[in-house]
Amino acid sequence: MILGLDISTSVTGVAIVDSENKIVYKTYWDLKKHKDFFDKALFVKDKIYDLRHKFGNSIKQIYIEQSLQSFRSGFSSAKTLSTLARFNGTVSWICYQYFKVKPNYVAATSARKLNGITVPKGKKAKEVVMQFLLDNEPDFSVDYTKNGNIKTQFYDVSDAIVIARAGFVLENDKKEDKDTL
Repeated sequence: MILGLDISTSVTGVAIVDSENKIVYKTYWDLKKHKDFFDKALFVKDKIYDLRHKFGNSIKQIYIEQSLQSFRSGFSSAKTLSTLARFNGTVSWICYQYFKVKPNYVAATSARKLNGITVPKGKKAKEVVMQFLLDNEPDFSVDYTKNGNIKTQFYDVSDAIVIARAGFVLENDKKEDKDTL
């Protein structure tokens, strides 16, 4: 199985796909009530421990959305990018400790491409990914606000699914390369 994570200090999306690329687990971890970096890390550590307990040694690969590497106008500040990179590294280390698997990192754009998702110019990637999963994944559902909008944490779950499934494609590509040698 492959664990996919969309790590953030506010909401972390989690998904696990099996050897057939079927979603066997999906959730989110709400970190907003944990104000301190270390409280957030301890909360995630407990959640990863729970995953390890639930799935045992069946998680063979871990794929994590690569944290942003550069500034983009109107987006995150240097402080935010630094905090996200630190948290990404902390969660990566926790995963390694519990699963004894070195995480792999994949950029969001690459993960979408590996899933056959193209984002038209002018469209928001998260909304395109969400619609893709709602249209193509019968087991994927979301909750809505009283105003009829998708609850924001489900965007993190959808991103985690895309990361896990990108991992599936990348792992199969590695197997095919070994088979041709």
